[in-house]
Amino acid sequence: MAGKIAFGVDVGGSGIKGAPVNLDSGQLTEDRFKILTPQPATPEAVVGVIAELLDHFDLSPEVPIGVSFPSPIVGGVVTWIANLDQSWVGVNLAEAVAAGTGRQTTVVNDADAAGYAEVAFGAAKDHPGTVAVMTLGTGIGVALITGGKLWPNAELGHIQIDGHDAEKWAAASAKDREGLTYAKWARRLQRYFSEIDRLLWPDLIVVGGGVSRKHDKFLPLLSLRPKIVPAALRNTAGIVGAATLAWQGAQAGG
Repeated sequence: MAGKIAFGVDVGGSGIKGAPVNLDSGQLTEDRFKILTPQPATPEAVVGVIAELLDHFDLSPEVPIGVSFPSPIVGGVVTWIANLDQSWVGVNLAEAVAAGTGRQTTVVNDADAAGYAEVAFGAAKDHPGTVAVMTLGTGIGVALITGGKLWPNAELGHIQIDGHDAEKWAAASAKDREGLTYAKWARRLQRYFSEIDRLLWPDLIVVGGGVSRKHDKFLPLLSLRPKIVPAALRNTAGIVGAATLAWQGAQAGG
């Protein structure tokens, strides 16, 4: 396969998805392939699934791989884990995947991957300032990108808002769990996003997650200084972001 191609993998608690990505367009070159996350989701088992995903596609050996992973990643190492096996803590994810696949590997936190994809190809494409990409789901994933540079592992879903861990109070899961109307939920988002603005002064907020498909029901209810828009890439963002960072890593020789 010729061209500017990298392979992106999105590791989740229920499924692991992968596809090759054209880095000129940000489009998948083939349909995503998904395999259920093994139970228990140990490092050996997950790396085996990633290798199986790669085997599904006809990729040249020099195509790099990027992995979007549900953990803060520091120096390629998993520092904390919630939705996979606890044996991941302390594992060098980049080295494990490289050894299991034989490919140059870049690893990134899942919220960072999705956020970077929105800046590279989505709702914040070519934005020169500071962008906060907020993924509203079970929790709140936050990616910060300034001048096209990613600030990794910004766990700002856990800031305290009126005595609450923000994501337990304002994530999409809180809306569903408590049966909140969009209007009531929007009041919580207003409080949370206002605090993010007070702390970081972003120029643009991009809201992702499955609930962003219904952005017209809550984004117009918010009154914020920065512009706020729905994400564009949605369920391909993790794959596209991981692949984009993998390509950059390969070009840099990292």
